[in-house]
Amino acid sequence: MSGNENIVAYVLLNVALGKEATLREEISKLNYVTEAKIVYGEYDIVVRIEAPTLTILDKLVSTIRRMSGVLKTVTLISTS
Repeated sequence: MSGNENIVAYVLLNVALGKEATLREEISKLNYVTEAKIVYGEYDIVVRIEAPTLTILDKLVSTIRRMSGVLKTVTLISTS
């Protein structure tokens, strides 16, 4: 990564039953979130983030993890 590229990460969320739509809407409004999709399978929501620094990414993921109804997260940082 060159110095001017954003860090792209995907956050996979397990959420409380019935909270999918509300959380997707809340998360979509956060700065640096480019997509938030409800999915079927092992996870309930997939969030795509483009952050300028790891510090900002960390703060954003921490914000998501503290949201009511979020049970578990897995963060994947893209290399390309």
